[in-house]
Amino acid sequence: MSFQEIKKQIEMCQDCRQKFGFTPVPIFHGKEQSKIMQISQAPSKKVHETGRPFNDPSGAKLKYQWYQITDDIFYNEDNFYITALAHCFPGKHPKGGDNPPPLACANKWLAKEIEMVDNQLYIIIGARAAKYLFPKDSFEDLIFKNSLFNGKPTIVLPHPSPLNIRWFKSHPSFEEKRVPEIREMVWDVLGIKGID
Repeated sequence: MSFQEIKKQIEMCQDCRQKFGFTPVPIFHGKEQSKIMQISQAPSKKVHETGRPFNDPSGAKLKYQWYQITDDIFYNEDNFYITALAHCFPGKHPKGGDNPPPLACANKWLAKEIEMVDNQLYIIIGARAAKYLFPKDSFEDLIFKNSLFNGKPTIVLPHPSPLNIRWFKSHPSFEEKRVPEIREMVWDVLGIKGID
């Protein structure tokens, strides 16, 4: 099956419609030769409504503060393949926040995407995504070191959501020391010097 055929199948997927109680909107972005494959947890409600990945407060922190790149760079398919464990917004949890991403989606599609995208760097975002791809590793350890996944350099990030503020306050060295290292790796792969 070709990459384009897999993309079409993901775009048409409605496996979770009954579970969600609304029409799922699969959201992912990129091409086979994207330099960076970014794997997060699931789109937010705003991303579900706009159809644009990381077009929300989490995305603002990720793109403008951590990576320090423009939307033009981030949404350029030569640069980023943007996907997630779950390609669709999973709905709101009754106790607050979003429902966890259904792993059936990751099991069905993510391995195919990983196999077909010829990227140079992986960026894994959030504890759930890290646990899925690195089931035996400590999330804290993964965040503060460079790893290998599928034989390629890999960075693991905490989720940039505003709901994660407590984690950032209790780990000040992440934004002080680790983020500049991550930014340098991203810029190096993209061949840029950041926002002028």
